[in-house]
Amino acid sequence: MDERVNEPTEKKGTAIWPWLRARAAAARHGWLGIGLSAKLLVLTALFVTLAEILIFLPAIANYRVSWLNDRLTAANVAALAAEAVPGRTVPPALRNELVRTALVRAVAIRRGGARRLVLPPVSELSIDEHFDLREPTDLTLTQELSIRLSQIGDAVSVFFAPDDRVIRIVGLLGPRYDDVIEVVLPEETLKRAMVRYGMNIVYLSIMISLITAALVYFAISALLVRPMMRISRNMLSFGENPEDSSRIITPSGRADEIGIAERELAHMQRQLTQALFQKTRLAQLGLAVSKISHDLRNMLANAQLISDRLTTIPDPTVQQFAPKLIASLDRAINFCNTSLRFGRAEEAEPRRDLMRLKPLLDEVAEGLGLSRDGKIAWIVDVDDQLLIDADHEHLFRVLSNLTRNAVQAIESKSDHDKSDEIRVKAWRDGRRVFIEISDTGPGVPERARETLFRPFQGTTRKDGSGLGLAIASELVGVHGGKLELVDTGLGAAFRFDIPDRAVR
Repeated sequence: MDERVNEPTEKKGTAIWPWLRARAAAARHGWLGIGLSAKLLVLTALFVTLAEILIFLPAIANYRVSWLNDRLTAANVAALAAEAVPGRTVPPALRNELVRTALVRAVAIRRGGARRLVLPPVSELSIDEHFDLREPTDLTLTQELSIRLSQIGDAVSVFFAPDDRVIRIVGLLGPRYDDVIEVVLPEETLKRAMVRYGMNIVYLSIMISLITAALVYFAISALLVRPMMRISRNMLSFGENPEDSSRIITPSGRADEIGIAERELAHMQRQLTQALFQKTRLAQLGLAVSKISHDLRNMLANAQLISDRLTTIPDPTVQQFAPKLIASLDRAINFCNTSLRFGRAEEAEPRRDLMRLKPLLDEVAEGLGLSRDGKIAWIVDVDDQLLIDADHEHLFRVLSNLTRNAVQAIESKSDHDKSDEIRVKAWRDGRRVFIEISDTGPGVPERARETLFRPFQGTTRKDGSGLGLAIASELVGVHGGKLELVDTGLGAAFRFDIPDRAVR
């Protein structure tokens, strides 16, 4: 039977927890759903109210202690008047006037351990509470804090005490701690005085709270909320069309954290807009190249057929250059067939062979005319027997792009002369071959170094595309190596490494 009686209670107690969790979740959802301005207003009002409560409680406690000390002072004056009466026999009329003026019911004095009732009560009194207002002079900080908290508790209890409560108050009568004056009084008068004082504080606190909350709200709204809302609106607007540069936020010029956020956001938006613009250009370029390469491949095929007839001419000069012309045309046709390869996520896997590096460098120099015109010294510091494990066409493109950039850099110098040179060094270190191409050109500007290997961004020439270094870096990367700029103090130097294939 007990189990059946307790069962509904257990179910009811168990069911209340989901309800409380649901209410807490709803409150949290409601709080998260309101705007920043509303949150600021609620928090400002809450904190100001909390501050006023912290001010109100000590103030009302001090008022109570002060009011009771005034009653002790008035009672002391009444006691002195009563003792001045001849024979210390106070007439009833005088006694009633003294206690009425002091707002007390009875007064007693204790000196030297002897207690005397100076103004006795008219009738027997029942004392409900006792309060000692004496404070020792050698209090520690902890003891003083404990007394203040006790006084706050006593002051709060006045508002909830019965109206007919009678209290006894003990206070100092002189410098001696044992010389005291005791008064008995109804607490109703104190309660009315504290209510009036408390209401005055409440009205004043409400006014101060409203003014302070309004000032804090408008100040924080102007300094933080509105700038944050401006940033939020700009981010939403920019997200609708990131390629529209007019939607980039204009920093306000502030030097604080909001200003830093605005400037960093503007910088990030500009970078994103430029990146999207570059991707759009790449997409358009890829479409244009695919169209051009189709027709260009047919033209080169015709030129290849014509060049094949040159091999039948017995002229020695023609026989010397015809194979090179045919090889160049074959390479150009191959480039047309793979013109969209750079637009892929990565280059195709290289078809690697172990080959000598020196003949490939001679082929690059011949293709760029460095071995014929002599305007720029071509210095090759490479062992004739140095072998490299790489894709022939890939490595040719890397060396050709780096060398062509060096030629263009030297030719852009205003004081270009025959003392300028392009130097190629290569060496093997274990299972890696390192190749370094340096020139005596003007070098790479500091502003171009961060974007040196990015398409359309790494060029330092007005008419450059910035693709050469990007292509070279990607081709070196598919071999497992890395292309980097080397600081030499003169001109520019690029170094890359090609590791040998892993042994299986």
